[in-house]
Amino acid sequence: MGLNDIPRRTYIYLILTFSLIVSGMWVFAELADNVLEEEKFLIDQKVQQFVQLIRTPTGEQIFSFITDLGSVTFITISSIVLAIVMFFIYQRRKWRILYFAVAIIGIGLLTRVLKNVFGRERPNIFEEYDGTGFSFPSGHSTGPMVFYGFLIYLVIRSQWDKAIKWLLGIVLFLLIFSIGFSRIYLGVHYATDVFAGHMLGLAWLISCILVLEYTLWRKK
Repeated sequence: MGLNDIPRRTYIYLILTFSLIVSGMWVFAELADNVLEEEKFLIDQKVQQFVQLIRTPTGEQIFSFITDLGSVTFITISSIVLAIVMFFIYQRRKWRILYFAVAIIGIGLLTRVLKNVFGRERPNIFEEYDGTGFSFPSGHSTGPMVFYGFLIYLVIRSQWDKAIKWLLGIVLFLLIFSIGFSRIYLGVHYATDVFAGHMLGLAWLISCILVLEYTLWRKK
């Protein structure tokens, strides 16, 4: 297959993909620059005020469970299980496993390094909610974005019925942002921590998938 054989819609997808990567990194860079200058964000104050109005004991229990679905322990165990499942599904092509590992391990290392670089203190320290260490960017936003986002990619690339793809995609999409919101609701992250984490995770995820798709195309 040569370049002339590539459908026109593929070029459209590539343009949209690169636009998402550039936009995600630009938004993250803008927020990161302000964090380095120790500026206060109005959006953080407004969101915290809103959360205080809607916080309830029942809500804390619900979001405590949801936040665990984005913890390092849960994502690590789930990633190992998914890698094993992919090993048996894609026996002839292991590239998806390789790039999945690169995506998960890479975002984990990148998040840890960036947390230490920016050194932003959390709004509150709650060990029971995994709310220790530095705050920016939110690891419960970067990790789930890459893990559950990769699941969405696998669902899209599967042979399942479109209705099932849409259902699973929407559920996983809502889960990603529910985990992020849980960090704000539980008071262990600022809204900008979560938003920056989502943007960074999205840019990293799309980059890994783009290289994966190129590799699979070259192998064909």
